[in-house]
Amino acid sequence: MTTWRLLGTLFVACLSAGCGSESAPRSAPPIVRPVLTLVVSASQERNIGFAGTIQPQYETQLGFQILGRIMKRDVVVGDVVAQGQTIAALDPIAFSLAVQSSQADLEKATSVLINSAAAEQRQSILLSKDVVAQSIFDSAQLARAAAAASVEQAKSALKKAGEQLNYTNLSADFAGVVTGTFADVGQTVAAGEKIVTVARTDIREAVVDVPDAIASSLSKGAKFDIVLQSDPALTTSGAVREIAPQADAATRTRRIKIILDRVEDGFRLGATVRAIPVAANEPVGFVVPASALLERDGANKIWLVDRASKTVSTTLVTLGERNGQFVRVVEGLENEALVVIAGVHSLTEGQAVKLDLIKLDPVERR
Repeated sequence: MTTWRLLGTLFVACLSAGCGSESAPRSAPPIVRPVLTLVVSASQERNIGFAGTIQPQYETQLGFQILGRIMKRDVVVGDVVAQGQTIAALDPIAFSLAVQSSQADLEKATSVLINSAAAEQRQSILLSKDVVAQSIFDSAQLARAAAAASVEQAKSALKKAGEQLNYTNLSADFAGVVTGTFADVGQTVAAGEKIVTVARTDIREAVVDVPDAIASSLSKGAKFDIVLQSDPALTTSGAVREIAPQADAATRTRRIKIILDRVEDGFRLGATVRAIPVAANEPVGFVVPASALLERDGANKIWLVDRASKTVSTTLVTLGERNGQFVRVVEGLENEALVVIAGVHSLTEGQAVKLDLIKLDPVERR
């Protein structure tokens, strides 16, 4: 009996001394969340640009206003023409004969008018002496009026025939350069058929195809630097004049037209150029996926990973250009910073993370 009491006393003492502490509940370890990260670095491609060509803003298709056979064509592609210079001509014989016929008709009508006017005057004198009836004078007066109308009709016909004869000469409406020819000497052409195209050389523009995402961020008046491909030392500037309303179905690019501020001699029509957005010459900063951006309480933030403790914290950033896939951070990041690019809305300050590093393609960086 004494032995059982001794064992009971030892058991109670063991319990009071903490012998059963191993069965006490332990605190749960912190959850380590895997995150997708990216090491950012400043882009070295400051002079990004898009290839294009120099085109005239105004280009006119010239053709004869009458049917005829081409007798001469004085220009070829590349010729510079002055305003009013003859470009081509039709055979004028038929139109010259029409002018002569109209001239004869006018002389005939004029003679009839002179005779009718004299007859009217005679009848007027006789009427005043009551020698002829009023009806006879009225007929003479009517004949004189009809003869006068015939003269006006003949004058109009002669003017029309003269205009037709003038239409046999095709001249330039403005000074420019011939960019295309479409009919040769001896060919019979219809009225309005295209003979040559002439482009103005004083107003030129760069025609460039850009990705749809880039075009969406542009607006009319956006500034570009234009660099001549064959001589990069020759540059000019321009502003966007026109943006295509939709992308090409095959290339998914949109065409923009940039009117040049200064027309340098080297920027000939058809020359290949590189159009560089003026914004591309601003501080480059860091390009990160749009999924890395945390917009909260009116501020733009990005999660940074501390490599030593493998925890995350936010930093305020200033953004530059942005599109649907990428944003450019101009302030708030340092080179080689480790940035979280997925799941940014479910992280907390100081949370432990497991890194899953990816590399951003250089094309995407641009």
